[in-house]
Amino acid sequence: MRRGPRGITQAEAAARNIERESLSPVGFALFASKTPRAPARRASHGLDPAKRVYTPTMMRMGNERLSALLADLNEPQREAVTHTDGPLLILAGPGSGKTRVVTRRAAYLSATVARPWQILAITFTNKAAREMRERIEALGVGEGMTVCTFHALCAKLLRVYHDRAGVVRDFTIFDRDDRRKLIKRAVEESHLPTRNFTPAGLERIISRAKNDMLTPERFEATCEDWYARTVAGVYHAYEALLAKMGGLDFDDLLMRMAQLLQRDPDLCTELEGRYPYVLIDEYQDTNASQYLIARLMTQGRRNLCATGDPDQSIYGWRGADIENILRFERDYPDARVVRLEQNYRSTRRILSAADRLIARNEQRKDKSLWTDNAEGTPICVREFDTAEEEADWIAEDIDRLRGEGISPGGVAVFYRINALSRALEEAMIARGIPYQIARGVEFYNRKEIKDVLAYVRVLINPQDEVSLLRILNTPPRGIGATSVSRLREQADARGSSLFELITGEADLSFLGRSAEKVRTFGSLLQSLRAEVEQPPATVLERVIRLTGLKAYYGGEGEADSLPLDNLRELVAAAQAFQEGEDEATLRDWLEHTALVSDVDTVDDSQERVTLMTLHAAKGLEFPVVYIVGLEEGMLPLRRRDEDVVDLEEERRLLFVGMTRAKERLTLTLARYRMLRGSSERTSRSSFLDELSGEGVAIEWPDDETGRASSSRPRARGCLPPDFQEWTVGCMVRDPVYGLGQVRSIRRGRRRTHVEVQFQDGSQRCFALEFSALERVDFDEVGEIG
Repeated sequence: MRRGPRGITQAEAAARNIERESLSPVGFALFASKTPRAPARRASHGLDPAKRVYTPTMMRMGNERLSALLADLNEPQREAVTHTDGPLLILAGPGSGKTRVVTRRAAYLSATVARPWQILAITFTNKAAREMRERIEALGVGEGMTVCTFHALCAKLLRVYHDRAGVVRDFTIFDRDDRRKLIKRAVEESHLPTRNFTPAGLERIISRAKNDMLTPERFEATCEDWYARTVAGVYHAYEALLAKMGGLDFDDLLMRMAQLLQRDPDLCTELEGRYPYVLIDEYQDTNASQYLIARLMTQGRRNLCATGDPDQSIYGWRGADIENILRFERDYPDARVVRLEQNYRSTRRILSAADRLIARNEQRKDKSLWTDNAEGTPICVREFDTAEEEADWIAEDIDRLRGEGISPGGVAVFYRINALSRALEEAMIARGIPYQIARGVEFYNRKEIKDVLAYVRVLINPQDEVSLLRILNTPPRGIGATSVSRLREQADARGSSLFELITGEADLSFLGRSAEKVRTFGSLLQSLRAEVEQPPATVLERVIRLTGLKAYYGGEGEADSLPLDNLRELVAAAQAFQEGEDEATLRDWLEHTALVSDVDTVDDSQERVTLMTLHAAKGLEFPVVYIVGLEEGMLPLRRRDEDVVDLEEERRLLFVGMTRAKERLTLTLARYRMLRGSSERTSRSSFLDELSGEGVAIEWPDDETGRASSSRPRARGCLPPDFQEWTVGCMVRDPVYGLGQVRSIRRGRRRTHVEVQFQDGSQRCFALEFSALERVDFDEVGEIG
């Protein structure tokens, strides 16, 4: 790490050092402003050492423009914006103008008590960071301000302070798939049965441990049984593999930075000197590491502004701790608390129903949401026989809205899990409705994209063995599994890395005919490594062409190959990235791709219906919203270790989804839903009872159980001819479950569902069109049960 010149303060040295290492806003991928570097200078910044605050300069904004910042704010919003000294908690209900307040506050601070580059604004998604930065820049005061995500901040800081953190500067950020590969390798090296120790299950345990700031040693100390101690051993082995390959996973970015700040108080002082004002959005979603980072970076001046809403804390499953925001006033007894309770987004009916729902929770801070908006149309609750009928009706309704002039871009459909999107996609396609799915990460998970990224990762970090093993024979170059195994054995025996063995002068005769092919591959890597300082798009183009990936995925003159199109899109994305950043490097771009999340790729400008999970919907709004799957076990999602806290988070998740709607909200459910290969009978979500009341119109279909009729009854289909003779009580045989008796038949428009009780007492549902059931003679088998 390069140090600042002698004779200046520690804070100024840190500022200059950070700017050199591209930690300044210029160097941040995604959240950088195009701005000149501006090292901190004691006199010109108006720093008063006695007061330890910045005196008003008013150099960047006149009185009239400053007044304009506050003119359209309500009283609580104005109070939050103009608070400049000490801790501040902004409790912002949905649709209360939170983003406006945060951006105006950043602008106000830079106009009165600080320079823009002395303000750090942190949020949770790249999309939110980008939008916040654009709003601040539109106010004319955003040049040099750092607006980023927690992960991006920590990744950049760890590269700058890599020597203090004990990591290599060019560490690889391992994604979920690569992390699971390493965990699988750790399991194999520990000689454990993969049936009992799956990579996916172990990954969740290790990730949660890191989110709770538990190192392998601390995790092991909490273990009370053989299984937990065995997991701790895998955790140890996994960390050793990460270190060997110069890699960090997503959770490491946060945990390593928090650990560094804990043991290095001088660094805390340096960073607080660099960023005297810290604003953190979505504070209710912080985990233990993020909480520590926030506290340690603001413990001197204590100018921490936390914005959030306990009622929108929906990430407990990945380590977020709602207590962080609930105890803010205990952490900062002198904190000012401002409540933003006026909703500018939703109709009164939507807001009232959402408020009735969330009032059932105990882990919250009381607030009274209200709005001056119109009463609006009633919330529609509809039940269907199957998920297919549910999806068909939604597509039909969206088509109807299109006829009324409502753009598809103003419509969203939310669901609890991604598996529910299939029927919706089919229904949209059938009616020709344009749509997009918030699964941006999937682009970077496509094979051809991961192949290119693996090459780039090896060029940046040659110790990344996971990526090197992926590209060693991709595209095929005659280096088989036996040769790869021998290479790994020789590298271990010689105490060298796999990359060093492949690119060095070592004798490779043990590979036989593959030796020359490995030598050629090593020479290719060396030549590409010499170009890593070129612009990202240039490097990508050369990698795709020189490695043979272009020919491999393009085929024989297939210019319209989909994988080839994806590679072109990747190069175009890199080109756009470097055009949006000053001095963008390949390292910056690679870091950017590693930190992409689903919601980051939702294109607001596209006139398409948006399909997304409720989690991805956080922070968005749409005139028309549908939420599907309001069934027990789906929403709320039931787990084996269900407890009250989980139920409250599920309730918060529905609250978040409902409050994305501006004008129209529809909640749907299906009595039978196909999951994990079988159709299962569902029951209505208990949340429907909690939100019901004035302004909620519930429409149930007729059925044999005596439920209330719908105010708009739907036509029933007839049984297909092949099933006309199937009746309740008839006997059937299934090749797996044996003999059974039909207990009920449901006649859907597209499917015929039967419930069958088998001789072992189990009761299962089948769609006759797809089942292997066959009728048998009742006289031969007798009645069951």
